[in-house]
Amino acid sequence: MADHSALNTQASAVRPVASRLGEGPVGRKPKPMLSRRNIMLYGILFVAAAYYLLPLYVMVVTSLKGMPEIRMGNIFSPPMEITFEPWVKAWSQACTGLNCDGLSRGFWNSVRIMVPSTAVSIAIASVSGYALANWRFKGAELFFSILVIGAFIPYQVMIYPIVIVLREIGIYGSLTGLIIVHTIFGMPILTLLFRNYFASLPEELFKAARIDGAGFWQIYLRIMLPMSLPIFVVAMILQVTGIWNDFLFGVVFTRPEYYPMTVQLNNIVNSVQGVKEYNVNMAATILTGAVPLFIYFVSGRLFVRGIAAGAVKG
Repeated sequence: MADHSALNTQASAVRPVASRLGEGPVGRKPKPMLSRRNIMLYGILFVAAAYYLLPLYVMVVTSLKGMPEIRMGNIFSPPMEITFEPWVKAWSQACTGLNCDGLSRGFWNSVRIMVPSTAVSIAIASVSGYALANWRFKGAELFFSILVIGAFIPYQVMIYPIVIVLREIGIYGSLTGLIIVHTIFGMPILTLLFRNYFASLPEELFKAARIDGAGFWQIYLRIMLPMSLPIFVVAMILQVTGIWNDFLFGVVFTRPEYYPMTVQLNNIVNSVQGVKEYNVNMAATILTGAVPLFIYFVSGRLFVRGIAAGAVKG
């Protein structure tokens, strides 16, 4: 009797389900792909993408044309005969002032400026952010407030005092002075990013390490550092982009033989001697912007993760 009643109970529970299945699909009706919302959304995205990609397309096709074809006037048409001579001239033959060795010298100057500036500023800012997030020393909030204020002070306000300081210590006009300037100006915003990221990590990890007897550097090197790849990628992209694309500091704090790539690009594009070679100018512009674009495309996903993680806590 017990088995018979159990079977009746199961049958009564199955009947409503079977009746609903017989009526058709259950749940929310799927939205059509060509809805008004999707058409508007993808239309706006397409227009925005075309707006930003069209100048890049014009630059690329112009850099692959010869000057006779450029003088025909159709800037949107693909090259009838592809030539890489403008690229070769932009790299090794274009005049950037008194020298006519192209962008090659400026490229290596930019590398010599960017690598130490990025490495030193990220190293110092990561340790500072870690200390501000996990080690509440006396005056930490005042120090953090000063850093935040420093991140938003216009660079132009500090140019003349920095010139005086660099001149007095004997490194004005050298790559060392420019590296120090980039390192100092990059630290406030990087410290803010690292501080927010480390504050978003589980506090229990830090407390457990402290209970086990780990010190400042042990926790940083063995626990915090392995978990911080996304925010290090964010810091690297911000510093590489800012330092590589910098023009103001490069032209103010260095001499012509140490000019970075952006200053030499300006000298090529704004040259008033001879024929205006638009294909060489376009090739030089693409070469100058290639490094930050490459780094961003390679590590773009980690960049988004790091920005999102660093915004969890303020």
